[in-house]
Amino acid sequence: MRNSRLEVRPISGAGGAEIFGVDLAQDLDDNTVGEIRDALNAHCVVFFRDQELDIARHKAFARKFGEIFIHPNYRGIGDDPEIVMVRREPGDTGYVGEDWHADTTMWPEPPMGAILYGIDVPPYGGDTMFANQYLAYEALSDGMKKMLAGLRAVHSDILVAGPQAGKNKGRSTKHRDGADWRETRSLHPVVRTHPETGRKMLFVNKSYTVGFEGMTEAESKPLLDFLMEHGNRPEFTFRYRWQNGSIAFWDNRSAKHIAMGDTGPFRRLMRRIQISGDKPF
Repeated sequence: MRNSRLEVRPISGAGGAEIFGVDLAQDLDDNTVGEIRDALNAHCVVFFRDQELDIARHKAFARKFGEIFIHPNYRGIGDDPEIVMVRREPGDTGYVGEDWHADTTMWPEPPMGAILYGIDVPPYGGDTMFANQYLAYEALSDGMKKMLAGLRAVHSDILVAGPQAGKNKGRSTKHRDGADWRETRSLHPVVRTHPETGRKMLFVNKSYTVGFEGMTEAESKPLLDFLMEHGNRPEFTFRYRWQNGSIAFWDNRSAKHIAMGDTGPFRRLMRRIQISGDKPF
């Protein structure tokens, strides 16, 4: 139930907005959910402060926006397949989210979003940065937009999971890397259209995009490198400083993100739930 007037305050010109006047541990009415969805569509990421969200209420909030997505590379790692505990301990030499990425885009129907909840947040460090991919697409030249129209990219999890990736060493949050792991590959448009806003956006990322359909790795690399760096130019980005009880709810279609690795001597523990999406077009 909504307990006061919902207020949306943008945090930057590039995107992101904090939402006040709602307790996410309550059973939200349809109007409130609709306003949160509208804010997400308008700002790419929405943030909430001072929330007390146990696992059951975290799941209930996520289900207001779709079915919960089970991450294939974390399945069987924790006790509950619907959640991923993102843990970083002092002394870790690697961590989840250390490159600019959208989540799980090797899947045929990548998640539409994710809801990350801060449980044990450092007094400083460990911020998350986001990049607005509407702005990234709109800033391209007409010639580049024409060239990218109809081009599809190859998305794979070979760089981030499985025994060949070597990501588990020195990292507290583990993924599947046993002999039974198999690569997942999908083709997605380089420029996808948002199913709710109808706007076009760039849809490639460093963690999962490995090339272009019908091109060799050598042919793909120059264009891919350009698009990767272009997508997180400073003017497209915004940054969120975490506190205990903070929530970030990002649109996985219109925003890339990266976790900052500056937690130093501090522990960082977050709880993440992903929401199922649809096939990019």
